[in-house]
Amino acid sequence: MKNTNWRRLLLVLLAFTLIAAACSDDDDAGSGDDGDDVAAGDDAGDDGDDSSGDDAPAGLSAVCPSPLVVQTDWFPEAEHGALYHLLGDDYTVDVDGKVVSGSLVAGGVDQGIEFEVRTGGPAIGFAPVASHMYTDDSIHLGYGTTDGQILRFDTAPLLSVVAPLEKNPQIIMWDPDANPNVDTIADLGDEGVTVNIFGGGTFADVFVAQGIWSADQVDPSYDGSPARFVSEGDIAQQGFASAEPFTYENVFEEWGKPVEFELLHDSGFEVYSQTIAIRPDDQGDLDACLQQVVPIIQQAVVDFAAAPDHGNEIIIDAVEQYADFWVYDQALADFSIATQVELGLVSNGPDGTVGNMDADRIQSIIDQLAAAEMDFADVTPADIFTNEYIDDSIGF
Repeated sequence: MKNTNWRRLLLVLLAFTLIAAACSDDDDAGSGDDGDDVAAGDDAGDDGDDSSGDDAPAGLSAVCPSPLVVQTDWFPEAEHGALYHLLGDDYTVDVDGKVVSGSLVAGGVDQGIEFEVRTGGPAIGFAPVASHMYTDDSIHLGYGTTDGQILRFDTAPLLSVVAPLEKNPQIIMWDPDANPNVDTIADLGDEGVTVNIFGGGTFADVFVAQGIWSADQVDPSYDGSPARFVSEGDIAQQGFASAEPFTYENVFEEWGKPVEFELLHDSGFEVYSQTIAIRPDDQGDLDACLQQVVPIIQQAVVDFAAAPDHGNEIIIDAVEQYADFWVYDQALADFSIATQVELGLVSNGPDGTVGNMDADRIQSIIDQLAAAEMDFADVTPADIFTNEYIDDSIGF
C-alpha cells in the first residue's frame, strides 16, 4: 500500500484496532564528495553514541544549517531508521511538536550540528510533504516519492538527492488458501479477484491502463480496517511488506495466519519511495552541505540495517512519549528491519551503490503515468532527482 498517505491511513486504523484490543497519492550523474571524513565507512553497525575524536570534521558546522531539519511523512517507524540512527544519545523528544532532535552523529563522531526529524501525517494535517515544505521554509529536507513528485511538479516541485529505500515497500496481499492460483499481482487480474484499495491510488490506474487489472475488479472502498479481508478472505488488499504481514499473522487474532503478497515494485511499478529531497530553488544554498550530508545518510542506511538497535530505540521511545494513537513496539520494529533487508527494500542499486537513483527507472514511471492519462506538467527525470552528491563507494 504505497502511495504513502493511503498506507498511513491504514496504519492509523490498525493502531486504533490495537488500542481497542489492548485496552499513499504519495507525496509524495556522477559522484559527489567521497565523504570519507564524515561517513562511517569502517564502523558499520555503530550504535550512534555521541562521542568525540581528534578527527571530528569541522566542515558541517561551516556549511550546514543547524538544526538541519528533515520532514518525514509519518510517525517514527523503522522505515525511517537511517535518520534516527544519526541522532546522538543527547536526543530530545518534543511531544507537542512531535519532533526528535539532537546532535548529528556519524561513525561515533559528533558532526558539529543539530539534527531534527519531524513527524508527518497528522502532525502536519495529513498534508503531502512536498506541499507542506512550501509552507514552512525552516524545513531543509523532506520525503518524496517518484509518482508524487511527477504529479505535483507544477505546484510543489522536489528534487531527490538520495534514496534510502531501494524498493517501495507497498504490496498487494491475498489469502493463499482462498486464491491457490495466485502468485503475482498479474494473477489477480487473470483470476478476477477483487482488489480492495484506498481510492486515488496511482498504481491502480496504471495497472488498469496496462490491462493487468480490469477496472471493475478494483474496489476503492478500503477503509483501513481488517474486517472485510478477515470476513471474506478471497479478496486482495493493499498493504506494506514491512508491516501488514506481521500484524495480520500476529496481532489480528481473528486472522492469525500468513498472507501472500507481491511488491508493487516487482510488478513493474518501480517508484522510489521516501527519498530525501529538497526544494530545487534551495540547491545553491544547500550545495556544500549536501556534498557532505548525503554520504552520511548513505552510510547510515548501511549501518542501521546492520545494527538497528540505536535507531529503533529512539523510534520506540519517541512513539511512547508522543502517546498518540500511533503505536510501535519492538516486535514490529524487528520484523520491519528484517523484512527490509530480506526483500531488498534497503539494498544497493544495480551498480553496487546505496542511495543513488536511476534515470531510466524514473522515466518508466513518467511513461506509465502518461499512458494512464494522468494530468501532470512536462517533467524529465533530471527535474526530480540528482546523483551528484552520491558517494559511489558506499554500499552494502
